[in-house]
Amino acid sequence: MTKFYKKAISLFLIAIPSLSLFAQDDLLNLLDSTGGKKTHEKVIATFKTSKVINAQSTEMVKKGTMDFRVTHRFGNIGADGGGGAHTLYGLDNSTDIRISFDFGITDNLTLGVGRSKMGELVDGLVKYRFLTQTTDNHIPLSAAFYGSMSYNPQTSDQFYSGVIKNSDFHQKEVHRLAYTAQLLLAHKFGSRLSIELIPSYQHRNFVLANINPDNGKEETNDLFSIGGGFRLKVTKRVSIIADYFYTFSEYRMNNTANQFFNPLAIGVEIETGGHVFHINFTNAAGIIENNFIPNTTDSWLKGGYKFGFNISRVFNLGGKKKHRSPEKKV
Repeated sequence: MTKFYKKAISLFLIAIPSLSLFAQDDLLNLLDSTGGKKTHEKVIATFKTSKVINAQSTEMVKKGTMDFRVTHRFGNIGADGGGGAHTLYGLDNSTDIRISFDFGITDNLTLGVGRSKMGELVDGLVKYRFLTQTTDNHIPLSAAFYGSMSYNPQTSDQFYSGVIKNSDFHQKEVHRLAYTAQLLLAHKFGSRLSIELIPSYQHRNFVLANINPDNGKEETNDLFSIGGGFRLKVTKRVSIIADYFYTFSEYRMNNTANQFFNPLAIGVEIETGGHVFHINFTNAAGIIENNFIPNTTDSWLKGGYKFGFNISRVFNLGGKKKHRSPEKKV
């Protein structure tokens, strides 16, 4: 697993200078008027918000501001996935709804809290950006650490559903906790294209000891995955966005008893004044990592894609707002 991550990250880093050759004209346009000299000026707006769709981005909530976010996932659209006309193509249902508040402690440190419908999860997060790409590629990428912890407050009957209880089994409050840690690596190619690579590790304190009948592999508490995302700007206020996660799990491979699929999301991002609005489609029912990475059970090919939207509104919590250069001067 470690070797795979090293190879993937190495390929990502090797690709940056190669792709930069094609984006040379755009990169020059991104420099401020400095007489043609290259400077170590920081790139801004690699992504427009703190999330691509499912995936976290390297963007931070600015110091002294709060990002209020509402994320909604409807039911499956395709008839083969339980949708179709009788559910108004999934609009009659909601698989998950999340309301969250993220706070900018500094320009490079964000803390947040949220609550999700799926699993009734209450979560907290921390994101710290320790590298920021520069316009002259002196620093070729932006890098951040993201960590989250979620707590499941469901009733014991719900949370321990499927457990065969005996005298050796004891319910514990710590069972309800799950954790995710990610390294976010992003690069902006010119003024239009941004890409991101996300090695991820997840630990769940409690899982059912289910076995894949096809290969005999058991579900594990620990999961490794790798994600990727991109943003392609098509007009001044409209961009195409997408992200995908591949989970390394032998238990999930060709499991005919409990089918799992890798989460794929595609959408459109629209800027409207102080709002950033995402319209998207994804096969992931859950919104946060502790839900969608281990528990995506719907397939795009079988109608398991869902309509969703994200609305983000940033509020200034005090002090003077910092002037932000327009994106074309990044």
